[in-house]
Amino acid sequence: MSSAILCAALAGCSSPGAKSKSGAALKPAWDWTGIIGTGQSLSIGARSKGISTNQPYGNLKLSTDHLPWPVDPDNTNLALVPLTEPIGRLAPNFPSSWPENITGETPHSAMANEITSLVRANGGRDFISVHSAVGEDGQGMNFIKKNPTQRGLNGHSYEAAMTETKAITRLAKAAGKTYGVGAIIVTHGESDAGNRNYESELYQLWQDYNTDLPAITSQTRKILMIVSQQHSSGGDRAPSTLAEWKIGVDHPADVVCSGPKYQYPYFSDGVHLTALGYQELGEKYGQIYFERAILGKDWQPLQPTGLERNGKTITVHFHVPVLPLAWETSFQTPHQSDDAWKQGRGFEISTSAGAKVTIASVKISGDSVIITCAADPGPGARVGYATMAEGGRVKMLTPYAGTSRWGQLRDSDPFEGANSKLPQPNYCVAFELTAP
Repeated sequence: MSSAILCAALAGCSSPGAKSKSGAALKPAWDWTGIIGTGQSLSIGARSKGISTNQPYGNLKLSTDHLPWPVDPDNTNLALVPLTEPIGRLAPNFPSSWPENITGETPHSAMANEITSLVRANGGRDFISVHSAVGEDGQGMNFIKKNPTQRGLNGHSYEAAMTETKAITRLAKAAGKTYGVGAIIVTHGESDAGNRNYESELYQLWQDYNTDLPAITSQTRKILMIVSQQHSSGGDRAPSTLAEWKIGVDHPADVVCSGPKYQYPYFSDGVHLTALGYQELGEKYGQIYFERAILGKDWQPLQPTGLERNGKTITVHFHVPVLPLAWETSFQTPHQSDDAWKQGRGFEISTSAGAKVTIASVKISGDSVIITCAADPGPGARVGYATMAEGGRVKMLTPYAGTSRWGQLRDSDPFEGANSKLPQPNYCVAFELTAP
């Protein structure tokens, strides 16, 4: 993506200001707000164990009892119960699908509790969300989209979301509550790591959900899609990783990238998160939903807005949620086995022909990073960040086990998660731009 196109696409984006203490802006659209989570293994808590076993607020989930697929949304055995983990019935084996698709701690409980905590702290009102997790372990977009590939147990995800929404709509009406779907969270992309059509397919998923869900709930409000980047599959410059950032730039009113996931603790395979990692991801989803859907602010991740090249110097400008920019010094420095990029703190410079350009230094200056190269990379140079795997597939080990693509640039957001009690500044997305 050229810097000129990117800058134009981000025109009007602004950093979030102080949260309202009056509660004037805190107007949930419904009594109960639906959140649908789709994706693959990370969306259903793979390689973890459910640890959010208590619901401190009034957040809910749909219990499917012991009903087999297909589930009738009018079945009287369906009931709303407190949202705890596991959010649904555990998968008996691999592969699996809803209603027996959960493998551990999903982001949902932490997300729900984060939203409620923020709403209460900033206005004293309650906020109840009803969560559905319909992801399918190991399955790509072909299996989670509308009119999916059907293979054995797989290919039920989209219809499962419709089934849950129909059931929850019915149960809400019976309880005298208004209900609508506020967001779709997408934790996905590993199986589509090499899919160069991933962005268009992801946006089609947003369009389909925004057509079919309102037909059930009768809502007029658009449904926000929140997408996180994957950093473990596809090797260098994985198309799905870049698409998960770029879709928020190309469709900023409909989709937002929550940012990267390289900052979270990973399971030993370097692909899946730990239970704590899933909690932190859910907290970030919750923060973003609060900013975008409740406060109505144009929250965007820490991401580039453009760049200039002046000989050996490249200046990359950023949208920074909360200034100042900073280096995360607790993270292991990336690319230490690569003499060309070992000083880049996650930045990667190549010529238009693909030859690596040695980075002499990187320096923060206001909302920008100034990269000084050993030689002029020339027009058409590729400026990347956290897109290239470590030599020999080295994984981040400090301060915890991590994945193979990461960087050290972050903002100074003071946000701390309600569940984890850990600080969560915004870390820079993995991106790629072309220098003039």
